[in-house]
Amino acid sequence: MPPPQWTAASAAPGAVADDWLTGLDEPLLKALVAEALAFNADLRVAWTRVDTAAAYVAAAKAPLWPQVNLVARGGGKMSGDSSGIQGVGLFAAWELDLWGRVRAAARSTELQYESARLDTEYARQSVAALVAKAWFAAVDARLQWAQTEAMLVSAEQLAALARERVRVGNGDEYDVSLAQANVESLRDTARGLDLAYANAVRALETLAGRYPAAAIAVGPKLPAWAGDVPAGVPAELLERRPDVAAAERRVAMAFYRTEEAKAARLPRITLVANFTSISSEMFVLQDRNNPLFSFGAGLVQPVFLGGLLQSQVDARTAEQQGAIADYGRVGARAFGEVENALAGNAAATDRERILARAVRENERALELASVRYRVGSGDLRAVQQQQLALHTARAALLRVQADRLVQRVNLHLALGGSFMPAVPTVTGDASAVAR
Repeated sequence: MPPPQWTAASAAPGAVADDWLTGLDEPLLKALVAEALAFNADLRVAWTRVDTAAAYVAAAKAPLWPQVNLVARGGGKMSGDSSGIQGVGLFAAWELDLWGRVRAAARSTELQYESARLDTEYARQSVAALVAKAWFAAVDARLQWAQTEAMLVSAEQLAALARERVRVGNGDEYDVSLAQANVESLRDTARGLDLAYANAVRALETLAGRYPAAAIAVGPKLPAWAGDVPAGVPAELLERRPDVAAAERRVAMAFYRTEEAKAARLPRITLVANFTSISSEMFVLQDRNNPLFSFGAGLVQPVFLGGLLQSQVDARTAEQQGAIADYGRVGARAFGEVENALAGNAAATDRERILARAVRENERALELASVRYRVGSGDLRAVQQQQLALHTARAALLRVQADRLVQRVNLHLALGGSFMPAVPTVTGDASAVAR
């Protein structure tokens, strides 16, 4: 039983909102999401499953209607110049679905279609979230690289100062080697960040269905995302998230398949009607009027099939229990994802404030250490240590700012909030696929 409120962190009151992508105010990102929805390879595969399920719905409903076949024969020869049998026949059959077997089969395929459609909707939301997170990763790598380049310029200036102190006789080669080693370390860091940026951009291009050429240009800074996220209440999650709703449809589908298997053990009654017109120039078939019409009924009652029908009932019952267990698993995972995202979002917000203060203090400490080294009252190691501390603090701040955005996206996805504006619910036939 879900609690009345989320427990990981205090969430903003109000119903879960859609259209979270607009809050980022990044037109290029929105365009990439739209491109990914149109060309992402995984989504295209998912939509084929929906189309297949829609076709199965139509096929499963067909036995609810009379089945009519037309049979004709003509132009054949029996021997020599004698004509063979010629004629036409219209044969109709309609199974009386007294026990609901056909209706249960049709309903199970409708629910299978609904499950595939909901799974695909969740896949669309997941792809939009992945595009946003890959965007954040690319911007973060770009900013980390720019910051490292700035630190590299400072380190090179410090190395030049160490060489100048040796030249004037106020330093030693140890300081020069130490300063140059710091320069090379920062160059290596910058090269690694350059690769990280290229990989993040390639991930964006792959999601959008493009060739991964690392050619997409991302924004110059991480977007601002103000305000809290209304999280609703836990009890609403099971109905709102598409993947959880899909699991619920699979439970209902399994129940109908079990009913279908049980009804298969009962008699099948079929109404039949035939209209035939047969002629032959070779011999007289029977002294009666032509054409002929007949009407009747047939009954089929399984008697002994070696336990086949009961085995099918047992198999469907086991599938039913498995669907129920899977529904519980998906629901529990959904609750866990919301709680984790709420906790992660709150922690990232707190850490951002803490690290911002740490950056300010490290900047002040580096200024003091640099002044002491220039006037000769401090050594180079203190300056480099403080420089490294500032670089680490700035990098940590950028990472937590990007992580805060990622956690925000995770929260929207976990709550079932769509990246699209909310649209009115349209009632229609299950075979109508809305994309």
